[in-house]
Amino acid sequence: MKSLRLILSVLLVLFLVFALSVVGLAQEENEKTEITIAGGSVGIELELTKKAARMFEEEHPNVKVDVYTTPDLSDDRKGLYLQYLETKDSTIDVFQVDVIWPGELADHFLDLNEFGAQEVADKHFESIIQNNTVDGRLVAMPWFTDAGLLYYRTDLLNKYGYSEPPATWTELEEMAKTIQAGEREENPDFWGYVWQGNAYEGLTCNALEWIYSNNGGRIINEDKEVTINNKNAVETINMAADWVGEISPPGVTGLVEESSRKMFEAGNAAFMRNWPYVYALASEEDKATAGKFDVAPLPAGENGSSSAVLGGWNLAVNKYSEYPELAAELAIFMTSEKVQKMRAVEGSFNPTIADLYEDQDVLEANPFFGDLYQVFTNTVPRPSAEAGEDYSAVSERFFQAVHSVLTGESRAEDAIAYLELGIEDILED
Repeated sequence: MKSLRLILSVLLVLFLVFALSVVGLAQEENEKTEITIAGGSVGIELELTKKAARMFEEEHPNVKVDVYTTPDLSDDRKGLYLQYLETKDSTIDVFQVDVIWPGELADHFLDLNEFGAQEVADKHFESIIQNNTVDGRLVAMPWFTDAGLLYYRTDLLNKYGYSEPPATWTELEEMAKTIQAGEREENPDFWGYVWQGNAYEGLTCNALEWIYSNNGGRIINEDKEVTINNKNAVETINMAADWVGEISPPGVTGLVEESSRKMFEAGNAAFMRNWPYVYALASEEDKATAGKFDVAPLPAGENGSSSAVLGGWNLAVNKYSEYPELAAELAIFMTSEKVQKMRAVEGSFNPTIADLYEDQDVLEANPFFGDLYQVFTNTVPRPSAEAGEDYSAVSERFFQAVHSVLTGESRAEDAIAYLELGIEDILED
């Protein structure tokens, strides 16, 4: 009997100790400061965001970082963000923002220079810092980047006697015509060059790359003056219009990233403009391009330089956050060299920090990253900072005007002249 009482007493003590420890842990958990980051939607992007959040928690044991899952489509994500920001909601502390949103959403974000970002900003590509700076305020930290690339068939260049990819648009036209003519003997569906010509943001990217590489400007300059109506811009759009039906399929005016990728991967194009994500997909064993392609900077104009439009995502801090200092610290940590290296090695996300393009671990995981450094140092930002909240309207007016020339509905001179007036009206309203 005494033994039973002793056992019960011991069990009771153990239960009380366990209960008190659970209560203590719960209280400790409740005492943690919780902040939320909206970054990543599915797959590896979401998983690596969660991993980086855990890394931050390890360095800040009194902080709990929640990862808010967002819609996959960019426009849907922005729509969700606006629901929070326009009501000054503090639910989300750190937002993952598209490279074209800083100008439009800047009024809702903190100036990260006031929280120490200026000490690390020079490690990132200058063009991205410039893109994320609105009226002197750094409203977002670069997280990962994208830029337009020229994909080319190495086997076909060798077959037709070319030792290097084209350095200018003129060279691309000549090489594309030669290869196309030769390949058409066995493949009537073969074309020299595919790109994104549909009337959407992708055409803004393509057309801005053509124009800027021919010294035609960025549509709007840093003084917020509309500069698109110039001789170089008109000549460049005419150049691209001449490609349609010659070295590019007539249907190129309906192509987007995925449809042009599939044409290239099927072995039906010598050259393609696309983003870095295509590299891994085009290398898969079941693709006609596996082991037969490489990437290079986009061609330049005769008197210009290679230019790739800037893409990618950044982290911005909610102006209405209850914990602005902690949220800013999280944003700076998540965009740090340590985290960007982890994301590059494990997820092939393109870093925004130049030194990582010489990091052996990064290059071992992504051999083609070494070829991207030159591209990312010559990126051209879309005029989102200059256009501010009007950027979407400006971009749509731009790609619709360019599209009308590509399809033969308008003369370049007329379309660009009307475009200038249209953008000025948008910015004045």
